[in-house]
Amino acid sequence: MKKRILLTIVALIIIGGILAGIKALQIRHMIAAGEKMTPPPETISTATVERQNWESVISAVASLEAVQGVTVAAEQAGKVIEIFFTPGAFVDKGAPLVRLDTSAEEAQLRAMESSRNLARTNLRRLAELADKGLISQAEYDSAEALAKEASAQTDNIQAIIRKKNIVAPFAGKLGIRRINLGQFLKEGQEIVSLQVLDPIFVNFMLPQQELSRITTGMAIRINGQRPADQAITGAITTIAPELDAQTRNIRIQATVANNDELLRPGMFANVSVVLPEQAQVFTIPATAVLYAPYSDSVYVVEEKKDEQSGQDSKVLRQQFVRLGEKRGDFVAIVSGLKEGETVANTGVFKLRNGQQVVIDNTLLPDFKLQPKPENN
Repeated sequence: MKKRILLTIVALIIIGGILAGIKALQIRHMIAAGEKMTPPPETISTATVERQNWESVISAVASLEAVQGVTVAAEQAGKVIEIFFTPGAFVDKGAPLVRLDTSAEEAQLRAMESSRNLARTNLRRLAELADKGLISQAEYDSAEALAKEASAQTDNIQAIIRKKNIVAPFAGKLGIRRINLGQFLKEGQEIVSLQVLDPIFVNFMLPQQELSRITTGMAIRINGQRPADQAITGAITTIAPELDAQTRNIRIQATVANNDELLRPGMFANVSVVLPEQAQVFTIPATAVLYAPYSDSVYVVEEKKDEQSGQDSKVLRQQFVRLGEKRGDFVAIVSGLKEGETVANTGVFKLRNGQQVVIDNTLLPDFKLQPKPENN
């Protein structure tokens, strides 16, 4: 019995050894095949490092202000009896806007005109008597003073009537009406806003270190305000003589044309001051950069001869770069690349150093400095 069990164990050990040897041979053959096998080359699109001239700009956030803009208000208290304007309409300088009730003032004016006329008549009579020496100089001076006082009081009432007939102080566009017919207005109560929209002021601030680079007359550009994304251009008209003591920034004011009245007072805008000098930079599409916390890199495409087949192939070399300013679809390269080098352009996150590639630029996007997406 023991002999039979022993023989069974020996047979199992022999069979297990044979199976292990077969499996080891299979694994060895698979490892050898894996070492000889090379992965298929990755299909990529490429871009060339180009030298471009980029204009030098200083960017800031601006607020828009009307060249002339006021809220027309009542100078005298009174009841509104006529409204002449239409909200949102354009009015000329001196156009009537509102008339307040002046019946009491007109009655006072008629009385004062009668008193003034009587005082002037008495003054002429006394002047004839004074020439003949029939009255004293004091009597004549008193009559002259009464005539001047009556004229002054008449002028005062006429001024009050004029102030109750409110007119546009300058030509411009009206806003929303803030009064109603029959309403009693107090002194200083707002009636309607009046703004000059063309041209319009662009106010912004720049750090003090930029002061030496800007001058009056320098061009500015406002982007993103028109539906077609066309830039609105203007020029710097005023540089404040003092700096803000809190921020050490200097106030700048530019003037731009606003024929289509798309810009309105109170809006904010992204403004760029266009400097006269241009900067030469090496650029690549931003999609070619593999961004990483430790350092940004790109994959340079190089020609390399295969040692086994002797044929030339394209392989990737990871190159760390230092990036500069980004504009549109492009990014400037400060260091790490040379003009004319070819870099992988798409899908860089799945590439690796030393990988073989095949170039296919048939579906290469059209990269632009000022892209205009259709759904913008």
